[in-house]
Amino acid sequence: MNVELPLIAVIGLIGYFGIRLFRPPTWLVVVLLLGGFLLADTFIAPAIDGGTRTGVDVVNGTTD
Repeated sequence: MNVELPLIAVIGLIGYFGIRLFRPPTWLVVVLLLGGFLLADTFIAPAIDGGTRTGVDVVNGTTD
């Protein structure tokens, strides 16, 4: 059984509950968001993309 959820919904839920439960300072949230945005345009981006795809395959059970 595969569940289809948009990635932005999953990230939004994790972010919402993470902020509600752990109450990090606002500056830390801004730094992490900005850092992730900036990393998306570096040489590390293909590794992040590959790791994300592998993680999705593992969760969906579609690996060999």
